[in-house]
Amino acid sequence: MEVIEILREASNRIYENVKDLAGTESAAGDFGIGAGGDISRNIDIIAEKTVLDYLREINFECVVLGEECGRVELSNNPKGFIIMDAIDGSANAVRGVPFFCSSLAFAVENKLSSVTDGVITNLANGEMYWASKDRGSFFNNKQIKVHSKDPIYKIIGINTSGASADLMQRLYPIFEKYNHIRHFGANALEMALFARGLIDIFIDLRNKIRIQDIAAGYLIVKESGGILLDADLKPLDADLSYETRISFVAAANQEILDEIMSQIDK
Repeated sequence: MEVIEILREASNRIYENVKDLAGTESAAGDFGIGAGGDISRNIDIIAEKTVLDYLREINFECVVLGEECGRVELSNNPKGFIIMDAIDGSANAVRGVPFFCSSLAFAVENKLSSVTDGVITNLANGEMYWASKDRGSFFNNKQIKVHSKDPIYKIIGINTSGASADLMQRLYPIFEKYNHIRHFGANALEMALFARGLIDIFIDLRNKIRIQDIAAGYLIVKESGGILLDADLKPLDADLSYETRISFVAAANQEILDEIMSQIDK
């Protein structure tokens, strides 16, 4: 079985196990601080256990880097790393806001740039985004590309959750000039929407994003033709450490990248 099929099956199993939990009392609970630094909720624990159980079932030799569970070694001779945020958008999931997802990626080395396969599943409806290196990005079974034409409305995604006053001041010219700015509360799913051509640029300059949040989206964005850069507007890459935090900009093309980023106060 190809890696992408393993990730897709694991994602489907997550969806089946959590689709009726969102917004219920059973979704919440406090299971302490997970490896990623956030409080682990019951829906997070169930989703991660689903993936780990499946990988053990098929004897997939890998090291799992989970948002909650931390590093789990499933082999002494691993093929690579499963980078897992089994529930991205946990606050939405617990409250029942229908915008949360699973994010699973596979990397052959300890670098974001070594990701070869990624799957993001919208857990509110089961819709799946996936990509394999050099094979393109797909929404369910249809290939997707970033938006290539001059849009009727420019949709700008900006993650400002917990942003500093200084960063908000830098970003203010964008909010002042543009009317259609969005943030929905699950970075991975927003990157998938961007790859599908529904958002023209997605900006997160908080230096807070973990590798688990971005690994699958990284490949899906690149395989859909998107530009993906770090805060210095250089090609995005990072190690897979739990201590690593990154900023990024995903743009549909150089024109909109230059237009929007020129508004940010340096």
